[in-house]
Amino acid sequence: METIIAHVREGNLQEVRLWLDDIGNDVNQGDEHRFSLLHWAAREGKLPVVDLLVMRGARLNATNMGDDTALHLAASHGHIDVVHFLLNCHRFNVDMPNEHGNTPLHYACFWNHLEISEYLIKNGACLMQENKYGETPLEIARPRAATLLAPLAEALGHDLSHRRPFRDTSWIGTKTRARDATLYKLDGESWDPRDVELTGALADGHGAEVLKGSFRRCPVVVKMLKLRNCTVRQARDFKEEFPRLRIFNHPNILPVLAIFTATPRLCLVSDYMQYGSLFDVLHQRVDTVTDGNVGAVEVSQRQAMRFAVDIAKAMEFLHSPELKVPNFRLNSKHVMVDEDIAKVGIFDPELMGREATSDMQALRDEYLIARLDMADYKFSFHEKAREYNPAWMSPE
Repeated sequence: METIIAHVREGNLQEVRLWLDDIGNDVNQGDEHRFSLLHWAAREGKLPVVDLLVMRGARLNATNMGDDTALHLAASHGHIDVVHFLLNCHRFNVDMPNEHGNTPLHYACFWNHLEISEYLIKNGACLMQENKYGETPLEIARPRAATLLAPLAEALGHDLSHRRPFRDTSWIGTKTRARDATLYKLDGESWDPRDVELTGALADGHGAEVLKGSFRRCPVVVKMLKLRNCTVRQARDFKEEFPRLRIFNHPNILPVLAIFTATPRLCLVSDYMQYGSLFDVLHQRVDTVTDGNVGAVEVSQRQAMRFAVDIAKAMEFLHSPELKVPNFRLNSKHVMVDEDIAKVGIFDPELMGREATSDMQALRDEYLIARLDMADYKFSFHEKAREYNPAWMSPE
């Protein structure tokens, strides 16, 4: 990963684009400190690279080992153009704390980036937000900057007499680490089945049994194909068709991470999606926990449109000339639902700021994304001349 990080830091847009065009490369993978490519691009102020990475599905709120987001790094290193881009194009929590409780505004004030500090405040950042040590951005700002920022915040309706105490939100799942690069660099056939710990059954259908498990503390799903007799030829075809399912470079496609052929049954391994399939979501089979209350996932008209657009983007990508994925059967049971991490954890009015509360409902209405599950690819040797659930299949 060192090579692509070097290209990102240098702003070599052409090399970054070529790397992203390779379906085996994941835009959200991180280095040993969980710095994603977006982290490095924001840190170095390479706006064209930031734009490209976001367009290719980079998760804006992905954090490194210190819980820093790309906005933290852009603010601390004084890259106003990157801060403008992140806040103008993608509304999310500007007061997201890192492991020290510091927000992007803490760093902008500490490093005396006055223009960035003003822009963050105008976009809802709180000047009286305490970190873990009880320090606010106003207190760590230089005296001249403090005299300029305080009147601005008051003019925008901020109460500077009220300190907002630090609140640890890491337990509610509002952050996601950049993906472990070592996990995704593993060849799909080099995984040892003994390293996957199965924890329970998720589904049992006509063609496969689906189990939940973990691999290196990462939740995964293991799909075991049901075959009358697993022949050597079927195992060979399984291996030959598998590489086309490792598509990591599109945000609306859920790739197959690995396969097992040494086990009695042919198995596929992919990431675990807590919301299940689109069929489950639409038919109220999935419950979520919000503020301690359990309830079904609500699908608004905006969310339904988001699902439709995501599926269309993924199908367009699968139909591109350079890919050869001819046997994917599109229906709601083969579409998995994931969270748009850029919009998770931003629904607290106290954290968002007064100016942003009017946008909250619109963001709530489309915080889920659709991803085509490549584990549901129909192998050439599996269930020949059979189609299940025709009512849920697309007309074509």
